[in-house]
Amino acid sequence: MLIIMKHGSGPQEIESVVAEVRRVGYRPHVSEGEHTTLIGAIGKGPTPELIEHFRALSAVQDVIPISKPYKLASLEVSPKPTVLRWNTGATGGGEVMIAAGPCGVEGLEQTLTAAHYVKKHGAQMLRGGAFKPRTSPYSFQGLGQEGLEILAEARRKTGLPIVTEVVSPEQVDLVATYADVLQIGARNAQNFALLQAAGQSGRAVLLKRGMSMTLEEFLMSAEYVLAQGNMRVILVERGIRTFEKTTRFTLDISAVPVLKSLTHLPVWIDPSHAAGKRDWVTPLALAGLAAGADGLIVETHPDPEKAQSDAAQQLNEAQFADMMSRVKALLPALGKRLTQELKPV
Repeated sequence: MLIIMKHGSGPQEIESVVAEVRRVGYRPHVSEGEHTTLIGAIGKGPTPELIEHFRALSAVQDVIPISKPYKLASLEVSPKPTVLRWNTGATGGGEVMIAAGPCGVEGLEQTLTAAHYVKKHGAQMLRGGAFKPRTSPYSFQGLGQEGLEILAEARRKTGLPIVTEVVSPEQVDLVATYADVLQIGARNAQNFALLQAAGQSGRAVLLKRGMSMTLEEFLMSAEYVLAQGNMRVILVERGIRTFEKTTRFTLDISAVPVLKSLTHLPVWIDPSHAAGKRDWVTPLALAGLAAGADGLIVETHPDPEKAQSDAAQQLNEAQFADMMSRVKALLPALGKRLTQELKPV
């Protein structure tokens, strides 16, 4: 249920209601607006008697049952967009963030080269896979902990925060030791044990939509992370499986405005996995931003033809630079901005 505080309620009145929410066995979530404070009471469906109990409190204006099955992800609990910040930039509420780097960490030189040029061209976060869940057991599976150590070195050299994938609950503590953001990929989007473990990690979570998930199922997966008390979640539309085979997946551009109408969480686009071919990555990236996305996660490699995974969809430096110049030209027309464009190294 959503508890609407009376205008002018002070900290003590808010805290008293929060304490009462806890006393009756619910978990409070406070959202302070410019004029009104909202307190979400998260738990099992409230009885009419419980709703009336809270309506009777002197500082409460009204109590509204939350209709959505995804409670903490819902705009009903947090009407204002969530803005997530790092030292290099922010995402949400008009701020756009670009995460870029190779599909897989293959070595120190490759990763450092990519990290330096993505920073030079304006990306604010480095992506790279140390653990790679692959369709074929014979494909490159990543360097594991060595890859995490390489990413950490790239962060030390460039100052870019890193996002990397975690593929099992047992890996969460290890990956969280190195990463700033834990990525949960499409194949694990309904791995509920992994979602809960990531939620408990203390790290932000970048959650990709499963290739056959409805948007409600996607938000329910995010709810598993949020329910652990971790509100730092980014939703990523990366393409869904349809009858079309020209592209690797079908990028559901409509998911962006729909999600923005349902949730306060930042919504990103992954044009690389949707396209499957580098020539289509930039148009899809621009389309996603035009539809309202708060960020992009893009694959780029110093020498894509030699990449050990997803070679066909990774941009080279020139192509990445071209994409970034187009992104920077588009954002002012959308009333958005890259929070901080980093100086070349």
